[in-house]
Amino acid sequence: MIQKQFAKSAVEKIKTDPLVLGLAAGGSYITNELDEFSDLDLVLVTNEKISGQKEKMREYASKMGQFIDGFTGEHVGEPRVLICLFDNPLLHVDIKFVTADEFKERVENPVILWERENILSEIIKTTEARFPELNFQWIEDRFWIWVHYITLKIGRGEYFEALDSISYLRMNVISPLLQIKNNQLPKGLRKIEFNFETEDFEKLKKTVPKYEISSILLSLEKEIELYNELREKLYSNDIVLKNNLQQKVMEYLAKIKKRVSKL
Repeated sequence: MIQKQFAKSAVEKIKTDPLVLGLAAGGSYITNELDEFSDLDLVLVTNEKISGQKEKMREYASKMGQFIDGFTGEHVGEPRVLICLFDNPLLHVDIKFVTADEFKERVENPVILWERENILSEIIKTTEARFPELNFQWIEDRFWIWVHYITLKIGRGEYFEALDSISYLRMNVISPLLQIKNNQLPKGLRKIEFNFETEDFEKLKKTVPKYEISSILLSLEKEIELYNELREKLYSNDIVLKNNLQQKVMEYLAKIKKRVSKL
């Protein structure tokens, strides 16, 4: 696998740097599910903070291989990651730059490729990896207002806005809930083609609309239907349901649906 070859070569190129405490690999590398389409998730641990210094991050990336270009990951909420493209072979590599203290807070236990004086191994032994739990109350507090917003866009005829917002709900609400239902971590749309039960996958496909008003409305209604099913199955009794808000939003959706059906 080109990913493992790259990782092995990267170790040899950076382990002589006295600032480097270790290099680890996460994601598919952990589960040995790498294929020709996999990217490579690396964690570079240093005794001085490198993240926040873009040129320094790029300098370390350049040491690892034939670095073409890269950018930091603010758009995914992780500015400590440099998202890179390398050449010969062409490979997508995400490099997270952390100190030893920052390595203690992690979502998974990566494979240690190389370390100095067992520093990473000791941290993994004495601390716990935790993937952020999905906050059901946070979702419920927002879902019906999101639905109302989409309905406004449908009513005004801003169908691209509606399409984008329906996609947002699929990515950030419906699919993560389905991931949990299918005993997976709530990683958005990650590997849903392989991990979901056929029935769940078919239901999710129905939330993908065409640029047609009837299709957009149907997709939104399917998302609402799916959300109600998943809410009933997954939410505990301590989740405060916004039933009054739901009723008012659904009444407004019915009103707008009736209006646009006449167009």
